[in-house]
Amino acid sequence: MSNFPSALRRLFRHEEEVPEEPVTQPEPSADEAAIAKARAYLEQVRQKMERLAEDFAAGRVNPTQFQELYAHYQRERKAVEEALEEAPEAAAWRAAVAEGESMIIRRRHAARILGYAIYLNAGGAPIRTVGEYHVDARLLASMLDSFRSDAEEPLERQMRSIEIEHGRWVGFVPGRYTTLMVLFSVEPARAQLDMLRDLQAHFERANQQQLARGMTDPTQLVFPHAVVFE
Repeated sequence: MSNFPSALRRLFRHEEEVPEEPVTQPEPSADEAAIAKARAYLEQVRQKMERLAEDFAAGRVNPTQFQELYAHYQRERKAVEEALEEAPEAAAWRAAVAEGESMIIRRRHAARILGYAIYLNAGGAPIRTVGEYHVDARLLASMLDSFRSDAEEPLERQMRSIEIEHGRWVGFVPGRYTTLMVLFSVEPARAQLDMLRDLQAHFERANQQQLARGMTDPTQLVFPHAVVFE
């Protein structure tokens, strides 16, 4: 009897030392893998839609880009969801999506710069005109008048864009001495207007001495606009 506990302990110790057989998980079937990929793609589309809303709020895309991209993502989402309902075991959902199309839409509907002009605030005489720039002289005069009347308002608040004929837009960026006007193919994104604001500030800073003395000969001025627009 005295040896029984020792034998029992040896038995249990032996059982504890025996490694357990690894539990093998069955490999997912082809159907399950296809469904998982489709659901992962749907999640990517949802994230793209959220980022698009953030991009518009931050001014990185214009209204046309937002509408077209959102419609594109919604079509993709609906197509994949319908494909999963009709044939969840198939990978046919991939035929319903077009890789790279969102970038094409973004570029297609981006506001293109058609031309620009720089005018003196005093008198409205043009210093430089480049590209396809045809803006009604009355509109130009009224905008310059409004900038002069709002002289007390910070310049960044006077920056604006308005729609003109044929769906084109004009961006107005006033400075201390001059006003930059840019003709766009469609409504520009706010980020594009912010870029124009910086460009106008750099132009006036670089030419401050000449502009302050009334020197407006283009050959005596530097134009950072050429690097960006031309």
